[in-house]
Amino acid sequence: MLQNKIYQNFTKEILKTFIVILFGLSAIAWTVRAVNFLDLIVESGYSITTYFQYSFLNLTAIMTKLIPLSFLLSLMIFLVKQIQENELIILWTSGVKKLKIVNLFFVISLFILIFYLFFSSFLTPLALNKSRNLLNKEGFNSFLPTIRIQQFSDSFKGFTFIVEEKFQNEIKNVFMYDKSKALKNLTSNDTEFSTTTIIAKEGIVEEKKMVLFNGNIISTNKNNQKSNIVKFEQINIDLKNLKTGTIKQIKLQETPSFDLIRCIREFSKTIINCRENAKDEIVTTLNRRFLLPFYIPIIALVCSFLLIKTQSKKNFFLNKYSIFLYSFIVLLYSELIIRFTGISQAISILFIISPLILIPMLYLFLIVKLNRETI
Repeated sequence: MLQNKIYQNFTKEILKTFIVILFGLSAIAWTVRAVNFLDLIVESGYSITTYFQYSFLNLTAIMTKLIPLSFLLSLMIFLVKQIQENELIILWTSGVKKLKIVNLFFVISLFILIFYLFFSSFLTPLALNKSRNLLNKEGFNSFLPTIRIQQFSDSFKGFTFIVEEKFQNEIKNVFMYDKSKALKNLTSNDTEFSTTTIIAKEGIVEEKKMVLFNGNIISTNKNNQKSNIVKFEQINIDLKNLKTGTIKQIKLQETPSFDLIRCIREFSKTIINCRENAKDEIVTTLNRRFLLPFYIPIIALVCSFLLIKTQSKKNFFLNKYSIFLYSFIVLLYSELIIRFTGISQAISILFIISPLILIPMLYLFLIVKLNRETI
């Protein structure tokens, strides 16, 4: 009964530390990435609401990548703390076998594995897919944030503009060049003229509309052989047809796992991102989602090496620094080798069988080492 309470307390402490580290590291990484996402407002004119929704949906991808490192840190912190405070010695003297603690760590790692698997295979692709669809659905909210003083801006496809001065929503000395035909309603014959250039002295911008004063509209055909110039004192321009340069096509990491599995079994154009030349990337993506989590138990077993009794406290091979290094090498190995699993079948097989070989070997090594201590 007492042992069960001890195991429960150990489990709670490890999981609590894991959650704190995971959310702490994720918050730092998410803040850095969210700064990069500000381009959605500045470059593409999306609303602040869309920016926060998109940033929040990308949080799951950050958390997924940090789960292995967070588990390693939480387990190392727990073990080092217990060893320094000599709390584990009480367990050994009361008859608790070290192998039971190893089993406890292994069981906890299986819970983390399931948690990791749920995030990597289902939740993260779903959230990223929704974030991409959000950009496709919303579109840009206001043209004003994309305006930068005395700098050419090409935030929108086929549309370039520059202003010399800007004060709130008022602009001066405006130059606009459109080859996407977003301003085709300003030309008299949109089939004959392919590009439109607008030069104006002043203007006012309101969300997706612009009012320009005192300028010229220059329409030019494809061969630049014919131009049409129209002077104006005031003109109202509707900018709702502009398309942002933001990538709106769903990426591979945003594609549901079920669709990728279907694509591997049978290529079909109806499946998103299902292409013959994308097979290598699909295999790598599926390995990352479904097989990489199985390296988590290896971390638990390597960290359990700290339970092995050493003749010297300065033993280089079994101190806390070397064991953390071993565990980190396992994570590094898995991240490096997974990148080549789609290219080489031999590397793919090595990646798959590595956990199947290392887990029994490490567990057997611990059994032998820990049983010898009782002799």
